[in-house]
Amino acid sequence: MWKIFSTKSLNICLVSLCRVKQLKKAELVLIDGIKLGILPDVVTYNTLIAGYCRLLGIDTGYSIIGRMKEAGIHPDIITYNTLLSSACRSRLVSRCLDLFEEMLEEGIFPDIRSYNILMHCFLKSGKPDEAYNVFKDIFLKEITPSPGTYNIMINGLCKNGYVDNALRLLRTLQRNGFTPGVVTYNILIDGLSKSRKHRRARGLLKEMLEAGQSPNAITYTSVMKSCFKNGMLEEGLEIFSEMQKKGYTFDGFAYCTVTGALLKGGKVKEANECIGNMFKVGIDLDMVCFNTLVNIYCKEGKFEDALKLLGEAEERGLQCDDYTHSILIDGLCKVGCIKLAQKYLKNMKMLGLETNLVAMNSFIDGVCKHGHIDHALQVFESMKVKDAFTYSSIVRGLCRAERYKLAAKLLHSCVTKGAQILRSDKKAVMRGLRYSGSLAEAKKFQKNIRLAKILYY
Repeated sequence: MWKIFSTKSLNICLVSLCRVKQLKKAELVLIDGIKLGILPDVVTYNTLIAGYCRLLGIDTGYSIIGRMKEAGIHPDIITYNTLLSSACRSRLVSRCLDLFEEMLEEGIFPDIRSYNILMHCFLKSGKPDEAYNVFKDIFLKEITPSPGTYNIMINGLCKNGYVDNALRLLRTLQRNGFTPGVVTYNILIDGLSKSRKHRRARGLLKEMLEAGQSPNAITYTSVMKSCFKNGMLEEGLEIFSEMQKKGYTFDGFAYCTVTGALLKGGKVKEANECIGNMFKVGIDLDMVCFNTLVNIYCKEGKFEDALKLLGEAEERGLQCDDYTHSILIDGLCKVGCIKLAQKYLKNMKMLGLETNLVAMNSFIDGVCKHGHIDHALQVFESMKVKDAFTYSSIVRGLCRAERYKLAAKLLHSCVTKGAQILRSDKKAVMRGLRYSGSLAEAKKFQKNIRLAKILYY
């Protein structure tokens, strides 16, 4: 019966098991296969290496090479590219370089994928100069680059803040016969948009159309978001309308982006119509989309609209989560509705939701800013978990109330617990102690903070 099985069948089984994260079962299948006389090949071990790298990390994946050699099977380029990809995901530049060196020692010459991975690793690690050296090395070694090679380099430059360099690289490549596709244009348009270079992004979109490339939804969305960020509401809405005319489908996030821009532009009626259109076209909004819209309404101070929207979410069978309540608490505190914000804090406990640190920090910050420092201190003392922002809110509140000595004491206790403090908070306390005439207290505070940092950091 087992004679119908082959190494290929074994490899298919291993691929399936690795995809569903069943590495132990994959090992058992391999052992059973060997017992039945089905010998593994390089593909078998490469499959295991990919599974171990993805689930347990590069060290575990690399250990399989020893087993390969014991079985008389030599690693190939796919083996090392898999390991390089794993090292790249963890931004292990030195490990990538070691693997390159090992490949050459084994007589395995890196291919374009190997160079692409190394280049990508340098760019992810914030080393564009080293990545560019790899890029040049590809041409010096007369290896034919792929479109992905150019896109990785251009995308990496944009992500590292070198958008102008990325655009210059594109022009150089075009002069040497490279024809950019939609992906390349999208990368640059997105990079220019995020760098607030709106006109150049629009110019690149025009160039794209003139070159006969068809922009997709990603292209238009990038330009549209850029318009909204630069206060060009009408122009952004024109692009949105153009997308609708061309029949592009929108997800909830796209509609939320447009709704947010309309609200910021004071067009509440149009924003509500946009939300209505979402429901009409049958977009199935999840709680993340509702939270995004609620956050937009709260920032604009439109709490009634936010609560109506939450009612709509509940009618659709969605449950408000701790993030929803955090948004409402933050918005209410900013406009001084402290009692209502406290009510939502209590509701979180009643509903069995976790009162998260973001909600508590927002509440303390709001209470302090509206002068209820003693109330804020009570809430602060009741908190089991605190971070630098918790301490910052209460310290700033105490400084506004000119209670500098207590602020100094709290900051010192923060450091003794091994937590980081904001430099601006330390300066505010020092300034307050000096201006209030407590020069000795200021010197003592500075000395205690320095000593605590040495002992506890």
